[in-house]
Amino acid sequence: MSITSKHILISRQDNIGDVILTLPMAARLKQLNPGVRITLLCRAYAAEVVRYCDDIDDVVEIETIENDLPGYLKQSDIDTVILAQPDRALAIAAFRAGIRHRIGNARQKIYQLIYCNRRVRFSKGLSEHHESQINFEFLRPYGDKHIPERAAIPSFYHFSIPQDEASNALLAPHAFNLILHAKSNGHGREWPIESYLALAQELRRQPGVHVWLTGSPKEGEWLKENAPELVGLPNVSNVCGTQTLAQLTSFIHQADGLIASGTGPLHLSAAIGQRTLGLFPPTRPMHPGRWAAIGKRASNLCLAEAGCVGCSARDKVTCDCMRAITPQAVMEVVRGWIEEKQAAGR
Repeated sequence: MSITSKHILISRQDNIGDVILTLPMAARLKQLNPGVRITLLCRAYAAEVVRYCDDIDDVVEIETIENDLPGYLKQSDIDTVILAQPDRALAIAAFRAGIRHRIGNARQKIYQLIYCNRRVRFSKGLSEHHESQINFEFLRPYGDKHIPERAAIPSFYHFSIPQDEASNALLAPHAFNLILHAKSNGHGREWPIESYLALAQELRRQPGVHVWLTGSPKEGEWLKENAPELVGLPNVSNVCGTQTLAQLTSFIHQADGLIASGTGPLHLSAAIGQRTLGLFPPTRPMHPGRWAAIGKRASNLCLAEAGCVGCSARDKVTCDCMRAITPQAVMEVVRGWIEEKQAAGR
């Protein structure tokens, strides 16, 4: 029998990109349960961007309640918990708190078979769907067995992002502002830093184009030490570590495009409707079939036909598959963006 919910807690406590790719499921839950309240449980570092999502009514940072999960659930009016990511402690807490509907993937962990009473079963590793599509599997208890086509996913993203005056001040002097998020915090294969340098050098020939390097403070220091020629170009500014996630979100939204490999800001940029280019190897599980940037103005490049030895090496940051994506191929996409903005005025 299909269920209905009045207040749903969705738990996704891992990386920013994973959280972003869970949000389309929340939009669909709003359609299936008119008037439902949705709370998203995530890590504190991801909370700022989730608060900009119109389909999320409340954001709870796990750090504030992890010492008493049953107590938090008991005092709430939550009637449904969706374990969009395996979490033993939350599964047990939801069971002990008497949450009416406890939805989890029984194929992933045995404790979800024990403590979840609305079980779904699917394998991410065997699926041909994108991560954002796979999350719709959790909606089967609502009688919704439809997995949206990838092209339909952008319609499930709804954000309200405020203008940031500091970002306006940085971006206003330039006709076209391109963000390069060169590092990935170890979450995927990266485009070689030499390729980013070649791209930035080529962009010097484009009048009015300015390049912004974003990332964490640690990544900013890495760029200074390992890519001083890139950081030192007159058309490049290194703003790594200078912005909160909320400020970075506004900065991306107010810029003109973003390029990155498989990392959180890539998915954020695509989701909020920015011009976005994702750079990927062809090898599972890092391939674009699972992790491509999906958005109204997003595209992806994966030019290697088969995975290389470096794809499967855990100690590799980049690999031959990523080197196969030439600066010229990326530049062709950027030229199209520049021409589009010139033609449309944005």
